[in-house]
Amino acid sequence: MGRPLSAQEDTNRRMLRARDEMDRRYAEPLDVPTLAAIAHLSVSQFGRVFKDVYGETPHRYLQRRRVERAMTLLRQTDRPVTDVAWDVGFASLGTFSRTFSNIVGSSPTEFRSEHEPVHVPSCFIAAWTRRREAAPRTAVSEKRDDPDAG
Repeated sequence: MGRPLSAQEDTNRRMLRARDEMDRRYAEPLDVPTLAAIAHLSVSQFGRVFKDVYGETPHRYLQRRRVERAMTLLRQTDRPVTDVAWDVGFASLGTFSRTFSNIVGSSPTEFRSEHEPVHVPSCFIAAWTRRREAAPRTAVSEKRDDPDAG
């Protein structure tokens, strides 16, 4: 038997269980009380702790997960956008299109027309296409960008 878990390790494991459940059941209706029960936390505590651990709310994580799966389906199939929306767990085409556009930066139809099928694991595609904030500038990057620097 190993050493006892620290409080932080225990919290991280419980959050990971809830996130894994979201990853497994992303296309199904999921609610915060169910996820909080998986993590053995109250509903309000779950939302705060999840955001502390993962940097986004459970709802936003689930939306992003669904959109990442939709990106793969739009790229790899010719299924109608409405069917893709339903397949990944959205009950409304309008909500799907708005959420997709907010996360990806283009509509589902535009995304499909701009992206050919790719034969790369979807986890790599998700990492490559996820929008990120600009990296902070460092002294080294400033020197590289300065044509007058030595």
